[in-house]
Amino acid sequence: MSATGSDPSRRPVDLPDLSREAVPGEKVALAPGQLQLRPTRRGKAPSHLADLTLAERRAAVVEMGLPAFRANQLSKHYFDHATTDPDDLTDIPKDLRATLVERFFPPLLELVSMQAADHGATQKMLWRLFDGSLVESVLMRYTGRVTLCISSEAGCGMNCPFCATGQMGLTRNLSAAEILEQVRIANAKLAAGEVPAQEGENPVTRVSNIVFMGMGEPLANYRPVATVCKRLNAPSPEGFGMSARSITVSTVGLAPAVRKLIKEEIPVTLAVSLHAPDDALRDELVPINTRFDVDEILSAAHEYFQATGRRVSIEYALIRDINDQAHRAQLLADRLIAKGGTGWVHVNPIPLNPVKGSKWTASDPFVERRFVETLRAAGIRATIRDTRGSDIDGACGQLAAEVLESDAHRADREARVARVEAIATQDS
Repeated sequence: MSATGSDPSRRPVDLPDLSREAVPGEKVALAPGQLQLRPTRRGKAPSHLADLTLAERRAAVVEMGLPAFRANQLSKHYFDHATTDPDDLTDIPKDLRATLVERFFPPLLELVSMQAADHGATQKMLWRLFDGSLVESVLMRYTGRVTLCISSEAGCGMNCPFCATGQMGLTRNLSAAEILEQVRIANAKLAAGEVPAQEGENPVTRVSNIVFMGMGEPLANYRPVATVCKRLNAPSPEGFGMSARSITVSTVGLAPAVRKLIKEEIPVTLAVSLHAPDDALRDELVPINTRFDVDEILSAAHEYFQATGRRVSIEYALIRDINDQAHRAQLLADRLIAKGGTGWVHVNPIPLNPVKGSKWTASDPFVERRFVETLRAAGIRATIRDTRGSDIDGACGQLAAEVLESDAHRADREARVARVEAIATQDS
């Protein structure tokens, strides 16, 4: 199937094409199937050290009449020591600290609230940005590693009906520094002992794994996200010096952006949020499928595997009686094998975390096991994903800083749910 859209013969003929861009300045109220490809706000965050390459930082310092090595010092404080406090910049003359902090470390994230679960090992932070936009990130400590789930947009325009953020519409894209600040602050919390480790465990003091699975579609905010991946991977003083294999970027199916990652050789692990192996159902669950269908995104993902040698993750939210049938597990296996055999992917079925107001819920545990066993019997690696933080709305699909729903939008959503259920059961 071409990237221009899906076969019209499989779409109801009486449904209008709702995949249009939102009108700038208007409140977002996405109708079923509608995509929002432009943010409603285009405010630019203050320029920050993390937005700049090391060479650009040095040039900016020299412009201030200071030696270039001051940029290295500032970078080490930010990326190595996770601090922007003037009192911590002890290798910089005291009379310069406030000026340098004002220039290179403007405040980008203000903590609004923090919720904890798992005895403090899982923490969800709600951040207010400079323009009042709200985003969330989730910090999760496991034995021997710490994963941070970060947001790349305020809201999301992809309109997936089972995802809380998808109900918000897209407010705006985040800058590279706004994304990286989520990491820097998490490292500061770990270094300060604010995320408890299990008794007897040697505590990890820095984030070891990054997943772009917070608010937003990362590849819809391509340039800042690509910059962030480079900063995460680059050694100090350029960046955080994290392993490329510990950085995972998810996408609901922006095939052209996946191919752009290949061309630019951005070092990440790719995760595709598929959620359905058949186009008729995926059109409804993941509306971008009407532009880049299952075959198109799997082709791009396989090309990514061929170019990088990195196994692709297939994310699949298991929704009771919607996409969890054994025949869909078999169809998923068949499509993956047809694209490139069994060794190029790992499927992560994820028990759905219900969104407030939605009737959809997680699959029965027996059905989950049957789904996984069907994949494994076909030779596909599959592992049920842990859903940490569900009791604080911090698990997959639950991040939503603010959701305002009108009566009309609620009626649209309920009609869409009915349509999804009809499609999900027609082959059962």
